[in-house]
Amino acid sequence: MEFFGATIDLSFWQWLYDQPPTEQALVLFALGGWVFLTYYLLLGMAELWAEYRTHTKYSNRFEWVLLAIDVPPMFVQTPKAVEQIFAHLTGSLAHISVGDKFWMGKIQKSFSLEIISIEGYIQFLVRTEEEYRDLVEASIYAQYPEAEITEVEDYIINIPDKFPNEEYDVAGIEFKLTNDNAYPIRTYQEFEYSLSKEAVFSDPMAAILENFTRIGHGENLWLQIIVEPVGSEWKEKGIALAKKLLKGEGAEKYEIGGIGSYLIKFLNFFATEMGNAIQWNFEPKDPKDKKKEEKKGEGVTPGMKKTVEAIEEKISKVGFKNKLRILYAARKEVFKPSSCISGVVGAMNQFQIQDRNGIVPVASTSAHYDPKHKKSNLLKTSFVKAFKARKMKWKKYGGYIMNTEEMATLWHFPLPFVKTPLLHKAGHKRAEAPAGLPIEVFESPLKPKISGQTSPEETPKATSPEELPFG
Repeated sequence: MEFFGATIDLSFWQWLYDQPPTEQALVLFALGGWVFLTYYLLLGMAELWAEYRTHTKYSNRFEWVLLAIDVPPMFVQTPKAVEQIFAHLTGSLAHISVGDKFWMGKIQKSFSLEIISIEGYIQFLVRTEEEYRDLVEASIYAQYPEAEITEVEDYIINIPDKFPNEEYDVAGIEFKLTNDNAYPIRTYQEFEYSLSKEAVFSDPMAAILENFTRIGHGENLWLQIIVEPVGSEWKEKGIALAKKLLKGEGAEKYEIGGIGSYLIKFLNFFATEMGNAIQWNFEPKDPKDKKKEEKKGEGVTPGMKKTVEAIEEKISKVGFKNKLRILYAARKEVFKPSSCISGVVGAMNQFQIQDRNGIVPVASTSAHYDPKHKKSNLLKTSFVKAFKARKMKWKKYGGYIMNTEEMATLWHFPLPFVKTPLLHKAGHKRAEAPAGLPIEVFESPLKPKISGQTSPEETPKATSPEELPFG
C-alpha cells in the first residue's frame, strides 16, 4: 500500500487479524504486552507493600473515639447546617507524598457517620480519630450550639466476630452508585414541595428512620457511612464528562473494580486500537463526513442539558470518598432481617434520578439460600470485620465520590416534625422537675466512656475528721 509516496506493508497485521483470538493475544503479548502486564503486577505489589506499612507502622497508633450526638428536639435546622459541618471536616485533608505512603505507610484518616438502633433505641454517632475530635466537635457546635456530645463505648463489641455463632446471626448489605461519580443523586433541595404559599420540606430521613423503629428486643440495625476527604481530581473528570455529553457522546459505564479491572480495560483498549489500525482506511476523508462530526453535538436534548447543569452543580462543592453499608444483627430466636433491611433498601430509591445517579445494593452477606452455607458464613465474618474496623473497602468494592450536599441528604438530624419514638435528643434546659411529675425514662444502651476515673465500687467512702469545729 502506497501512502504519500511511501510503501507500507500490512501483510503481518492482516495475517494477525485472520488468526483466532487466542493466537492474537499470544502474539500481542510477545510483541510488548508483557511490558504492560509487568507494570500492573509491580503496581499491585507496590500497593500491597503500602498497605503492609500502613498496618504495621501507621494505623496501629490510631486512637479512635465514638461520639454520641444529641440535638434539642425543637431545634429547627435544615440539612444545610449538616452540609456546613461536612465542609468543616475537609480541614482534615492530608497531602501525602510518595515517601509518606510507601515508607511511612501514611493514609488519609477517615470519619464514620452512623445511625444505630439498639432494640429500637436510635442514636446518631460520629467516629473519629483522636487528632480530629476537636474539629468534629467544633463543626457541630458551630451549627448546633445546644447540642450534647458524649464519648461512648463502641457498641459493635456486642456481636461476635466469627460465624456461625450459637446466639447471633447477621445480615449486611453494601451500596454503590449506579453511575459515574460526577452524576448527582437526588438531594434534600429537591424534597421541597408546596401545597400553599409556604414551601414544605419532606424530610428524606423520615423514610430511613422508620425502619430503625421496627427493631424489637434482641435486635440491632446499624447504618454506617465512611467518609474520607479527597482532592479535586474527581472534579476534572466531571468537567471532561460534561464536555463529552454536550458533544452528544455517551458516557462510559461506571464500574467498581481493582487493578484487574484496569488491566482488562487496557487490554480491551489495546486490542480495539490494533483492530482499528488493521482496518484503517488511509484514503482522505470525505468533507461530508467531517461536517457530520461537527453537527454531532447539535442534537443535545433539554434533559441532557439539565443533566450537565447538575454535574456542574455537584463538582462546584467539596467532595468526599464514601462507603454506605447497613448491618442487621439479632439473636437467632428473633432474627428477621426482612423486617427492616428491605425497608432501608427501598428508602434509598428515593434518591434515584433516572438519567443521573442513584444508590443501589452491590453486595450482601447472602451467598446461598441456606443461611448455614459455608460461603455465607465466610461472607458474614468478613463483613462484620469490615464493619467493626470501619473499612472503606470490602471484597472488591471500594468507595465512590459524593459532595457535601449529597452527604447531608443521607445523614442529617431529622427535623422536629419527624416523629421517631426513641430517637435520643438533648433537652432544652437543665432544671429541677416539678414535684409529683410522672416520668417515663428510656435508658440509653450506650455506656459513656470514662477514662482515668474509678468506678463507684472503688470510690473510697468519705470519713469525718475526729475533731470538727462547731459553730
